[in-house]
Amino acid sequence: MQALPPSEPNAAAASQQLEQPLVEVENCLNLLGEALLRRDSQAIEQNAAKLHQALALAINSFSEAARSGAVPAHLRHRLVQAGGRVAAQRESLARATAALDRAIDVLMPAEANAVYSALGKTERKSLGGSIQA
Repeated sequence: MQALPPSEPNAAAASQQLEQPLVEVENCLNLLGEALLRRDSQAIEQNAAKLHQALALAINSFSEAARSGAVPAHLRHRLVQAGGRVAAQRESLARATAALDRAIDVLMPAEANAVYSALGKTERKSLGGSIQA
C-alpha cells in the first residue's frame, strides 16, 4: 500500500471543512433568489439574514484555510461564483428599490406646489430677485 503525500490528506481535510459552509451559502442564495422572485418580503428578510450569517462563516473558514495555503481551486471558484450571485441579487434589489422610490415620488410628490408635465415632474425655480456681482 502506498502512503499519500503529506499535502494530499491536508487538501482533502481542508476541502471537507470548506465544503459545508460553501454549500450553506449556495443554499441561502437559492432560497433568497426564490423569495425575491415571489416578492415575499418576510422570506427575503429571513433568507438575507441567513445568507449574511452563512457568508460570515464561509469567509472565516476560507480565510483560515488560506493562511495555511490549503484552499482547493474548485472551492475558491465556487466561492467567487457565490460572490457574483450575491452582487447580482444586490443589484436586482437596488433596481427594484429605485423603481419603487420613483413610483412613490410620482404618487406622493415631495412639494405640494410641484408642477407636472407630459414628461413628468418638473420643478419651477424662482428667478426673481437681484443679481449680485
